Amino acid sequence: MAVATTTVGIDVEDASVDFPIFDAKSRSLKKAFMGRAGGAIGRNTSDVVVVEALRDITLHLREGDRIGLVGHNGAGKSTLLRLLSGIYEPTRGYADIRGRVAPVFDLGVGMDPEISGYENIIIRGLFLGQTRKQMLAKMDEIADFTELGDYLDMPLRTYSTGMRVRVAMGVVTSIDPEILLLDEGIGAVDAEFMRKARGRLQALVERSGILVFASHSNEFLAQLCDSALWIDHGRVRMHGGIEEVVRAYEGPEAGDHVAKIVRELEAEQNGVA
Repeated sequence: MAVATTTVGIDVEDASVDFPIFDAKSRSLKKAFMGRAGGAIGRNTSDVVVVEALRDITLHLREGDRIGLVGHNGAGKSTLLRLLSGIYEPTRGYADIRGRVAPVFDLGVGMDPEISGYENIIIRGLFLGQTRKQMLAKMDEIADFTELGDYLDMPLRTYSTGMRVRVAMGVVTSIDPEILLLDEGIGAVDAEFMRKARGRLQALVERSGILVFASHSNEFLAQLCDSALWIDHGRVRMHGGIEEVVRAYEGPEAGDHVAKIVRELEAEQNGVA
């Protein structure tokens, strides 16, 4: 097992995550084998049906790494993000995560429907490791970002889903994480606000030490990441450069599109029109 240090980093070695299904019957097991999506299904030594959400994952990241997760829905991308955030413990193997983690998924975690938006901004910040003083200093800037006005004085239970996402996203994107775990499928907000939020998310990425980003958008992956991990039925299918992995996963046309975006970004950074 790796020896933890104070250096920001992620070390995952042969990690697996299983979910036991204690009331599953043999009939449903057979049906799952015939038409499963996501992790594999089997039985453990106690003859309990388990869903093998992740299997033998090895990943080593250091400060400055920007990695995208690709794969079909149910492949295990979100489970891997939760493993890296500490929500899930590996059933086998180990995961050593060193640094302040900001999970930009499960945005409702750490929020109370009975208190106001303003109070939830503080609570959510405390959940992410900030102090009350830090959150009070950021309050006006976060409130402006949400564009919720007087609604921030009202209980969160009166908010729509999109309004709750605005509050949560405003808090998350105001901090300076050492490890940023980002899931693009983060919410029910209108297109105009999401464009505004994407700019803020990009600034957050630039402030972060390590980025792990699960997305179906090749354009966004090319903009934010320099490597990719292809997850397929809970296993690592491929790990390499963005263009290389997308080409293998989606085909030559998608790989060419990613390569074009990367060249345009490099030209822009070099001041080439």
